[in-house]
Amino acid sequence: MRLMRRALLIVLIALLLIPPVSAQREPQKVVYIGKIDGTITQYTADQFASYIKTAEEHNAEALIIELNTPGGQGDAMMRIVSLIQNSTVPVIIYVYPRGAIAASAGTYIAMASHLIAMAPGTSIGACEPILGYAANGSIIRAPAKIRNFYTAYMRSLAEESRRNVTAAEKFVMEDLSLTPEEALKAHVIEVIADSVPDLLKKANGMRTKIPVAGKGYVTFNFTNVKVEELSPSISYRIVTFLANPAVSYLLFVVGMLGLVFGFLTPGWHVPETLGAILLVLGVIGMGYFGYNDAGLVLIILGMIFFIAEALTPTFGLFTIAGLVSFVLGGLLLFGKGGGVYLVNSSTFETLRVAIIVTGVLLALFFLFGMAAVVRAHRRKPETGKEELIGEIGKVVEDLTPEGVIKIHGELWKAVSKDGSPIKVGEMVRVVEMRGLTLVVEKVRGGN
Repeated sequence: MRLMRRALLIVLIALLLIPPVSAQREPQKVVYIGKIDGTITQYTADQFASYIKTAEEHNAEALIIELNTPGGQGDAMMRIVSLIQNSTVPVIIYVYPRGAIAASAGTYIAMASHLIAMAPGTSIGACEPILGYAANGSIIRAPAKIRNFYTAYMRSLAEESRRNVTAAEKFVMEDLSLTPEEALKAHVIEVIADSVPDLLKKANGMRTKIPVAGKGYVTFNFTNVKVEELSPSISYRIVTFLANPAVSYLLFVVGMLGLVFGFLTPGWHVPETLGAILLVLGVIGMGYFGYNDAGLVLIILGMIFFIAEALTPTFGLFTIAGLVSFVLGGLLLFGKGGGVYLVNSSTFETLRVAIIVTGVLLALFFLFGMAAVVRAHRRKPETGKEELIGEIGKVVEDLTPEGVIKIHGELWKAVSKDGSPIKVGEMVRVVEMRGLTLVVEKVRGGN
């Protein structure tokens, strides 16, 4: 009995000596939501890269892209596909909201994603490649070589994700489009969801359709997750508006007409100034630049306007054009989408003010400072020896060939240029100055 009591006592003492273990909560996981709305361009790819980078930096459980696009550029689409395939965070393409579409390039992007979801009332498909539109508005279909390439590309994406290969090929070859119910039944998509919470609930426990870079196949765990929305930046909103094909084409055409009209009516400067700005904005809207390139183009255009104002003062017209181009270029150059900037957001708020202030100071400098300098260089000298060159004086002592002349009420020693005598009362013009002696020539008919 004593032995048992001693044993119990030892056990109690041991338990008391063991340090308490505090229960540590598992850190809450985060799911980011980004929006892609409009034509797919290089700016869209930049926006995608920003979203993915943010999700990776915060080790997010997933990145949901709310997609609504009629399609866009093939090279930009392939860049986005590559970004998804190399992402270390699962990317879910969610065709949302109701009425949204994931057509053409949007379908390729969806097929490359780790999971596809659609909201009711949306559609996916219609991927036949085209070369553009004829003058009468009809579609210019791509040749068989291009069609076959994009068919093979779509088939490759479907095979990798183990989605319906037959339907994927029909998206390209037959311009097939599917509703959410049809797409789910055909094993093209994985989820039909009314909202993001509904999507998280239904996708919880599902496995990614393609491997996540560096992690392999991942099972989604959306229990106790925090949802954070990544808002597109001002830069992306601007270029999204410009990237509308109708808007970019209209800006391009009006810009060209402005330049032509300006060259035909020289001296006014307004048409060519507005034309240059609209032309550049139209080219940027066509999506052949990224944010950095577009920003540099606008900044360079702004500096050209500033210099033009200094060389050919237009009462501030070039200055205003330069200021607008410079500020827009600065915002595009330093801003990037998803609520994340090349610098942190608070710093960028300061940077944005600095860009505007710098633009205004440059505008004032070129409007007043540089213009004054240019005018001073062009103005005839008014002081010193140079002011006498070309002036007319009167001989007050015969030049034989030396004598005295009177200019500006002052007497100067002078010498005849060709050595011929010049009598008192004759008018002479100063052609040179040697030390304090003026070299003059007789003004014909002057006395």
